Amino acid sequence: MAAIPPGSVLAYGDVAARAGLPGRARLVGRILAEDGHDLPWHRVLHAAQEHEQLARLRAEGELADGGRVSMRRYRRA
Repeated sequence: MAAIPPGSVLAYGDVAARAGLPGRARLVGRILAEDGHDLPWHRVLHAAQEHEQLARLRAEGELADGGRVSMRRYRRA
């Protein structure tokens, strides 16, 4: 997850799948909430795409169009 560069985003499910935990998106969210302070957690998006995440992404020069991030455009392959 630390490898998500500015200008890219992943969904919680993407991170879980890359960690070998497909279907465990909620676990990723819990880990980030409890111990993700030194990680770019704002680049991992939930369907709700919360306000603070959007503000941090905008500060990096990102994307949010109409209060949402285009996962199709910015999801890191």
